[in-house]
Amino acid sequence: MLLVTGATGNIGRELVVALRGRDVEVRILVRDPARAAGSAAEVVVGDLSRPETLAPAFDGVDRLFLLTQGIGTNQTAHALAAARSAGVKHVVHLSSFHVTYDPIPAMGRWHHEREVMVRASGIPATFLRPGGFMTNALDWLPTIREGGFVLDPTGPGRYAPIDPADIADVAALALTEDGHQGEEYALTGAETFTVAEQVRVLAGALGRELAVRAVATPEEAVRFRFPHGAPPALAEAVVEGLRIMRADTAGFRTDTVRRLLGRAPRTFADWCTRNAHRFR
Repeated sequence: MLLVTGATGNIGRELVVALRGRDVEVRILVRDPARAAGSAAEVVVGDLSRPETLAPAFDGVDRLFLLTQGIGTNQTAHALAAARSAGVKHVVHLSSFHVTYDPIPAMGRWHHEREVMVRASGIPATFLRPGGFMTNALDWLPTIREGGFVLDPTGPGRYAPIDPADIADVAALALTEDGHQGEEYALTGAETFTVAEQVRVLAGALGRELAVRAVATPEEAVRFRFPHGAPPALAEAVVEGLRIMRADTAGFRTDTVRRLLGRAPRTFADWCTRNAHRFR
């Protein structure tokens, strides 16, 4: 039995799809069963923040996709304790490429702490370290709807966004095939972009003009990623991360997706076409 946490989010939903047709029973852990309506997987209600709810979800599980939210480590601790009790034999853990930086920025330190916990659990693990997600473009929706513009906090900085569906395909591979335990996979798309270049691609898919406005304050920079605000520690980490992105005018990029899956990563243009309805 394979348990997927974060199953109603951008990556978890895609992972459930990617696991179809593979020889494995899939169970998903959700807080709100209504969000999992129609899922082909077995649905179990629980909450990683409430360890007393986890035993039924982990019963009989031997493989775990571990995705935890927020900036703390409690959810990771609770999930690993339940996994050890259940006899889980392999964890595929969603981390971040920020853990590879030296020094590690705040955004990476939380992920690094979680990686340390996974290793200390003694359960064999695979670590997925993606860069920025293509779905982060959905954070632009409020300003696009307000005034047809996107805030740009990174100027000349470039990065290679990855489609969550590609992360899910790599996770499905690692969870169902041999040879991935102990591996660390840095995952990006194949194309690097500035924010302005991404906006042009999105505008083409929408068939409308979109303006790009440079951010004027740290608060606006946070709004770029969290339109409705963020707690102070997270806001500071976001500003720091965007400052690092601005300085990277080459763009961090890997060939890991192609090497593991035997195909090119999905493109941002394709993602925009598939998701254009969400911007209207």
